[in-house]
Amino acid sequence: MKDGAAELPTRLAATTKLLFVTSEMGDFIKAGGLGEVSTALPRQLRALCDVRVLLPGFRQVRAARPNMDIVREMPRTASLPPWSLGRFSTADGLTIYAVLCDELYDREGSPYGPFAGGDFSDNDIRFARLSLAAAEIAAGEADPNWKPDVIHVNDWPSALAPGYLRWKGLSTPSILTIHNLAYQGLYQPSRMSALGIPDLAFSVNGAEFHGKVSFLKSGIYYSSHVTTVSETYAREITTPEHGCGLDGLLKTRMEEGRLTGIVNGIDDSWTSPAGALKTAAQRVRQWKRQSATDIRKTFELPPSRGPLFSIISRLVHQKGIDLSIEAAETIVANGGQLVVTGRGEPRLEDAIERLARQHPQAVAARIGFDDAEARRIFAASDFLLMPSRFEPCGLSQMYAQRFGALPIAYRTGGLVDTIEDGQSGFLFSSLTGAGLASAVTRALDAFRSKAAFRQMREHAMAKRFDWSRPTHRYADVYAQALSA
Repeated sequence: MKDGAAELPTRLAATTKLLFVTSEMGDFIKAGGLGEVSTALPRQLRALCDVRVLLPGFRQVRAARPNMDIVREMPRTASLPPWSLGRFSTADGLTIYAVLCDELYDREGSPYGPFAGGDFSDNDIRFARLSLAAAEIAAGEADPNWKPDVIHVNDWPSALAPGYLRWKGLSTPSILTIHNLAYQGLYQPSRMSALGIPDLAFSVNGAEFHGKVSFLKSGIYYSSHVTTVSETYAREITTPEHGCGLDGLLKTRMEEGRLTGIVNGIDDSWTSPAGALKTAAQRVRQWKRQSATDIRKTFELPPSRGPLFSIISRLVHQKGIDLSIEAAETIVANGGQLVVTGRGEPRLEDAIERLARQHPQAVAARIGFDDAEARRIFAASDFLLMPSRFEPCGLSQMYAQRFGALPIAYRTGGLVDTIEDGQSGFLFSSLTGAGLASAVTRALDAFRSKAAFRQMREHAMAKRFDWSRPTHRYADVYAQALSA
């Protein structure tokens, strides 16, 4: 990964100690975009400060580093079991702390639940343990030789940490990044004692949310600063439509200057093998054509000179899969083909498979996900369907552009901030099948105009989505919190 973090100035002192707390990291285990961010951002921040990552000691982490150092054994708190602080370094020198507690983390499944679906029944304990571990490290209790100046927590699984800091009487600044406001970590108030949350916190000015304990609300209320993963999404979550009941508090944070939108980056491995910035357009066209031929063979679609569309997504309602299924009729009627890969809600998986059976010469689907195959599909595609109902940031639209696949997306969240309508992709404003079909029609028209399509593709592939600017914006947020 290219280290571009030192290219821009920052107010953050190089001696600043930062603890980055996450429930997933692509090096070991991930469920979504947070895992990608947790892989890239701390590595970029190493050029600016002393950063260490804290994550649960999942089975995958233990398997990757079976002989990590044990810094200290820590006692039980309330119903949160005792734990040990493990420490090791990645091959490129990033220091990782692991919360070692096998009764909580040594399980088959994703970070949050069994592979078959659903959540682990004790997720409140599992992620309160992670959050409190962060506060115990901040207090100097878990590692006597390293104490962070600021902690950066991510989404609801670590969002209790700013509360624990406050309840322990610590003044360590904390940053909460919201990657998806829809997931809040809601539990019954009867769980407060088990989690070590004081009674005084069950208040509108605290962790209470409509009669329940909200991990995320706690993080928003107690943290020094809140960030989210695009500028548009930061504005959207201050409205009733997108605020998930937290819009009032988030609007207050924005008015205070304590809510910031920072668009995620992607790493340099998402530069196309065609070397688009250094080679002739002819080579790019040849590479795209060969990639499309290979994917058509893989998915058993017949050869075609028509456009190739793709869906590379979790197959869930949020992603607008039902709208894509409606728009598929427009694609097929105009000589296009569609390749789908992903997994998710059974009803949408069934609907996608039914669509493929109805159009065996034009639609192919694979229920499941493989990262290498996804990259091949990005490389093969002319267009990516991404009509998400909401999208805090989104990464697929950035991957697609770097690989010369023009995204077709609903005008929301990070999609607005990363797609230039009519230049690097197509945005639509009516969240209906007809709205998406209209954008697909615009894409088909562009495809038929070879010069215009080539110009759009080249513009998309030349765009930069690296981590340099986001890294410096995060560093400035840390500096702001420290100065306050």
